[in-house]
Amino acid sequence: MPAPTHPKSPGPPAGGVPIRLPWWAVVLPAAAFAVLLTMILSPAQAHAATGAPVLGQLVEYTLRLLFR
Repeated sequence: MPAPTHPKSPGPPAGGVPIRLPWWAVVLPAAAFAVLLTMILSPAQAHAATGAPVLGQLVEYTLRLLFR
């Protein structure tokens, strides 16, 4: 006894399925790319941090509080 076969499903319509994206799905990645590209292209505005290291001061302060 042959097994029943399933009929072939029709393919997608000739025009395809229209895909609609929300506006932010296009604008946000484009804006992020523009910001990152601007940061890479203008390294002259980057300055090294000067002054006392904050982490060292924090460790010293914490040790003073612990060992009073």
